[in-house]
Amino acid sequence: MQASAVNPEEGLWLTEDKDGIFLIQPCGNMLCGQLVGMSYDGAVPVDVWGRSQCRLQMLTDFTPAEDQKWHGHILDPRSGRVYQARIWSPEPEVLKLRGFVLGMPLFGETQTWRRYHGAPIGANCKMPPSL
Repeated sequence: MQASAVNPEEGLWLTEDKDGIFLIQPCGNMLCGQLVGMSYDGAVPVDVWGRSQCRLQMLTDFTPAEDQKWHGHILDPRSGRVYQARIWSPEPEVLKLRGFVLGMPLFGETQTWRRYHGAPIGANCKMPPSL
């Protein structure tokens, strides 16, 4: 697996809770992910440091591994904590993301994201109301 080729993990993904859309794309020879769609009322949500979460890179340094998964890190914008993570696409419309601490995937949580094919995302990363 190389990040320079099109990977099944690349593209727009709707989170499991349907409250966020991520764009996963190459960053050099790695994959990275930005939050490009959010469900919110009022002001654009900010992270623990007061930065807008719109287009915040939360998935970083994902490199291909022998287990056919990408290994990297995920940022929790509310706490500022960074966790180890794995992403993989077991089928074309599905992305699995597993976040964990202390290098122990056994003690983690896996989410299932779906490829996003919906309406255009609005200004300030506002998700369409129909989701």
